[in-house]
Amino acid sequence: MEAVTNHIPKVQSSKSVHRAWSMYDWANSAYNLVITSTIFPAYYNAVTTVSKNGEVVSDKVSFFGLTFKNSTLFDYSIATAYLIIAIISPILSSIADYKGNKKRFMQLFCYIGSISCCCLYFFTGKTLELGIIFSALAALGYCGSLVFYNAYLPEIAIEEDRDRVSAQGFAYGYIGSVILQLICFVFVLKPAWFGITDSSFAPRLSFFLVGIWWAAFAQVTFLKLPKGKPLAQNLEHSLLANGFFELKKVWSQIKALTVLRTYLVSFFFYSMGVQTVMLAAALFGSKELKLETSQLITVILVIQVVAIAGAYIMAKLSDRFGNLQVLLFVVFIWILVCIAAYFTHTALQFYGVAAVVGLIMGGIQSLSRSTYSKLMPPTHDTASFFSFYDVTEKVAIVIGMISFGFIDSIMNMRSAIIALITFFILGALILYIAIRRQKAELAMSN
Repeated sequence: MEAVTNHIPKVQSSKSVHRAWSMYDWANSAYNLVITSTIFPAYYNAVTTVSKNGEVVSDKVSFFGLTFKNSTLFDYSIATAYLIIAIISPILSSIADYKGNKKRFMQLFCYIGSISCCCLYFFTGKTLELGIIFSALAALGYCGSLVFYNAYLPEIAIEEDRDRVSAQGFAYGYIGSVILQLICFVFVLKPAWFGITDSSFAPRLSFFLVGIWWAAFAQVTFLKLPKGKPLAQNLEHSLLANGFFELKKVWSQIKALTVLRTYLVSFFFYSMGVQTVMLAAALFGSKELKLETSQLITVILVIQVVAIAGAYIMAKLSDRFGNLQVLLFVVFIWILVCIAAYFTHTALQFYGVAAVVGLIMGGIQSLSRSTYSKLMPPTHDTASFFSFYDVTEKVAIVIGMISFGFIDSIMNMRSAIIALITFFILGALILYIAIRRQKAELAMSN
């Protein structure tokens, strides 16, 4: 990896490229909404739960001969996908930086994810293993492509534009996903309009449409994003091993940057909470509150619409108060959200909590990404630096999901929320330390 002070990449900031980059959020966020948040969790819970007279008789499932609680199996499968990405992304990011082919890897994971979504069409109560495998592969494709997608941000936007461009990406994602969700919503809730008599067909059709949507709109991004240039240097290690040495070098640079290092530790802890809430919220509503699919879809649509405003509001607030300060404020709100969720027992209460989640969900994701891009040093190795960021996030998700799934397996999902509150509190405390250190550095420089 090149030294920080040498060969600083020239950023070619173009609004057309910003829009094209943001269109990938438009493309892949349909997965995040339909598969992660609404129709798939509700469908999965329905086909893996045995009920009689409205009462749950059994929520145990057999996966290749092993017995799990259905929600625990779902949590563990997603955690496995994120763990795989955490292991392989350093290798792939190193290759992408060395070969200058971030776009190729982004395309590869995009197609893995979109094809897996299409294959979920074949998931029924009799093909549980197939459903779990393809849902995990879809998650792997989603988060794998984001490693390289995020790495483009410092290459296509100058520092003062990154909060806005990052927020624009999330806003595009929320809008695009809502449009497809509404289409799927009609199929799922009004199947008779289309002559659909099989109750499982409409959800499975939705999964197929997500895959097509994802791959199709991603082409707008792939046409516009720069190809990248190979690094003009020889590798010190083999191409496969070099990724982990690159991570080590990135960490050696991060250690010298006190604010960035402290921010990453905070990001690690609060990401355990944020991502787990996003991945487990629909199952919580379905299992703990007994919400119908139509109610879940409605509340998630509200979240998406509110999140558009949230992403832009946080970007504006960061211009006035600073990124770290706004992040601390948002993490504090997340703590209050978790406390409220623990005491939530009705659909109306769930809607209220969900509205607040929508406001802060887009904001914390967008601002976290742009904050990292602004704190990291100028370098050609953007994929390697963002690989470190994404590995941090993915390991956090793995720990968060496993913790949530384990507590759920021995107690219930409501009790598992306590673990999330702990993660957010730790993140807030460390973020406060980062703010203090940033102020100290500014005082010394003045």
